[in-house]
Amino acid sequence: MEIVAAADSDERGLSLLKVVNVLQRVVVFIHSFTIDKFKGNLQRPSGASQEMPHMREEDIATKVKDICQELVLNHEAMKEVCSCLQEEINRGLGKDSNPEATIKCFPTYVRELPNGKENGRFLALDLGGTNFRVLLIELGAKCTMDSRIYAVPQPIMVGPGEGLFDHIAECLASFIKERDLGTELLPLGFTFSFPCKQEGLTKARLACWTKGFKCAGVEGRDVVELLKQAIARRGDVKIKICAVLNDTTGTLMSCAWKNHNCRIGLIVGTGTNACYMEKLEKVELWDGSTDEPHQVIINTEWGAFGDNGCLDFVRTEYDNTIDRESINPGRQLYEKMISGMYMGEIARQVLVRLVSDGLLFGGYASDILLEKGSFFTKYISEIESDKPDDFNNCRAILEELGFNDATDADCANVRYACECVSRRAANLAAAGVAVLLNRINEESVTVAVDGSVYRFHPHFHNLMVEQISHLIKPGIKFDLMLSEDGSGRGAALVAAVASRSASMR
Repeated sequence: MEIVAAADSDERGLSLLKVVNVLQRVVVFIHSFTIDKFKGNLQRPSGASQEMPHMREEDIATKVKDICQELVLNHEAMKEVCSCLQEEINRGLGKDSNPEATIKCFPTYVRELPNGKENGRFLALDLGGTNFRVLLIELGAKCTMDSRIYAVPQPIMVGPGEGLFDHIAECLASFIKERDLGTELLPLGFTFSFPCKQEGLTKARLACWTKGFKCAGVEGRDVVELLKQAIARRGDVKIKICAVLNDTTGTLMSCAWKNHNCRIGLIVGTGTNACYMEKLEKVELWDGSTDEPHQVIINTEWGAFGDNGCLDFVRTEYDNTIDRESINPGRQLYEKMISGMYMGEIARQVLVRLVSDGLLFGGYASDILLEKGSFFTKYISEIESDKPDDFNNCRAILEELGFNDATDADCANVRYACECVSRRAANLAAAGVAVLLNRINEESVTVAVDGSVYRFHPHFHNLMVEQISHLIKPGIKFDLMLSEDGSGRGAALVAAVASRSASMR
């Protein structure tokens, strides 16, 4: 807008006003250029309508809820999930039905729980993700741990199997040398958190890789033997492998050391799995001793639940895309609906759908949001940690994603979408726990739980407790207990119990 000088302004005044007018035009131009440049960083998602009609915030919120409705599981759906899981576990435990079962229900050969009197020094190896740990654990009146984390580089995760075990052996040797343990023959518990068919306490054949691993030449082979071979190739490490276990078993054992009612171990982290104590009479697969105790921990490997299509009635377009674009299509479908490896990507796809329908950010998406894997699972926990009507975390995350002008309504709708994704994950995990509680059918049972999703999501625990309460038999009492370092201390406890049992024979 130009400023017009009064008729009686002198020549100098007119000159000054002309300068002001020019400066104002420059400011307007710069402002317009900046806005255009900002909008240039946003784009309509592929397939989005080019005409985005103006809608009231209330109408937008209603449409967002309508779109997210397929992620909301009602009580009848939850009961059906439980029924399917019960059937699949029975098939997994059956001798004739196991080969075709999706939930393999591997006996772990761990039959005794800690009595709280375990003592001594033990080594533990913990491999279950992109990092692995070596631990020195001393059990007694207290538990002390000294550990170091080592990375598993991406090329090793998808390279030859021999390379993976050589890397583990190298890190183990380094750990032992740094702590001057070379002269001491310590029992070792090996936590190997991938689906394995155990043939004994120290023998486990890898069924299939998960969690982004794809090392050639390992599936179908005994991972303990592969580790022993790698150690032998070095010739500078002396250890005694007493047990190989899954992180779920370690989680259960670690919790049971303090709480003797513990019968279930659950992981909800990068992946998801559960184990539980089952009566031998129900385990047709059992080929070991039938002496007391007449029980064994079963590693369900329930991440594969639904691989036969029995969960298709609750799966969505987002789940289908996640599966189709994964490195293991058609496998681990239950895990892909629950675990931290996939939850963020499910939420991202929902957000892109909402943008495409003109319900978020004016119908414009940033390049970052359109990139697969850009919406981390931790974002869901952070966004849901905001107090009601407070969007500080949400705004900070949206700015990271390239949205600098998100409205309160945008933030509220983003949070609602995240809540639907995380609530569904918690409900599905709860259904699994309810099935195991009903199978055990004891008056009071503690469930040991670990994993980043359970630990860090602000509402996951409460959501699970609420859903489990609706699905268990009347009269069963339960509590969810955060397990302290199940894959580390739990491995040492399995080794300790195994050593105690061997000495009593």
